Amino acid sequence: MLQERGRRLVCGGDWSVQGISGLHARLDRLVWPVAGELMIDFSRLTQLDTAGVWSLHRLTQTLTAQGLKVQLWGMRPEHEALLRLVEARAPQADVVAPHVPRQSLLEQLGRRGWHWVEQTQGMLHFVGENVVTLARALRRPSHLRLRHILSNVQQAGFDALPIIGMLSFLIGMVVAFQGAVQLARFGANIYIADLVGLAMLRELAPMMVAIIVAGRSGSAYAAQIGTMKVSEEIDALRSMGVSPLELLVLPKLLALLITLPLLTVFADFLGVIGGMVVASGHLHVAPHAFLDRFDDAVKVSTFFFGVGKTPVFAMIITMVGCYSGFQAQGSADSVGRQTTVSVVQSIFLIIIADAIFSVASSLVNPNFK
Repeated sequence: MLQERGRRLVCGGDWSVQGISGLHARLDRLVWPVAGELMIDFSRLTQLDTAGVWSLHRLTQTLTAQGLKVQLWGMRPEHEALLRLVEARAPQADVVAPHVPRQSLLEQLGRRGWHWVEQTQGMLHFVGENVVTLARALRRPSHLRLRHILSNVQQAGFDALPIIGMLSFLIGMVVAFQGAVQLARFGANIYIADLVGLAMLRELAPMMVAIIVAGRSGSAYAAQIGTMKVSEEIDALRSMGVSPLELLVLPKLLALLITLPLLTVFADFLGVIGGMVVASGHLHVAPHAFLDRFDDAVKVSTFFFGVGKTPVFAMIITMVGCYSGFQAQGSADSVGRQTTVSVVQSIFLIIIADAIFSVASSLVNPNFK
């Protein structure tokens, strides 16, 4: 209840959470004096709690800022004590939020660079821990969890055969189609076998398989370990004396070291088949002629060069995916963010590693095929 009598405001009724609804709207509709003194009479107040005291504090602060001198009258001792407590704990109106200076471009670059340094240091430390764990497990083969390894072989290898086979076949066809247009101009149709064989076996098949596995299995590694980290299952494993690296990382690493070379061989085969189909239908190169030229153009060293890169790709996918999972913390949002980071970093490092292999092979043997 509010009653306005000149420069005296009579307040009554229930100023608690239950009875205070609509009070602020009623206070806003009142016409206040321009200056002078204003007495607020609380003699008719029946109940007052923290919500009502906070409304009173806001009112007095607003009127004081407008130039009025507010006096409170008729309050019970317990209400006065509650009001003093709220006023002591309430934020002051003249407190100014601290100014946060805007970071310069150089400072932003420095922070990002230092973040990359810390990430690289953490990754190297993680790789070192896994190397030590692998050496310890090889000395004691009973620590190698065969069941987990076979499960990861199925998930990362066997289950990926359909998509890798289809994409390899299509990429072989695309390479043959693109090369057929140029080769047909010079009557060099038979050299389509050189183009498809060298492109698929040396570069396209290993890189394509690694990128597919990074997006398919590497993201799953990060999501699985990240979820376990957020739900504190990793801490539970450590408390039981089980090494998370030995249980979660090594089976994935060993499985990819087995499956990635085999998937690359599978992709090589279907990519060459796709190129041979296009050569037969578009360039009128018979399959036997294609295979004869393929045998002359592509050496065994080319095949081993492509397959030999896959263990490095397997280590990159496993280490980046698992490390990103261990970096998750706090919530499910962090798990999703780390999963995205793992895929992006894995593909980035795979392409860099492939470029290093290509440059190194050219420098060691310029005539390498």
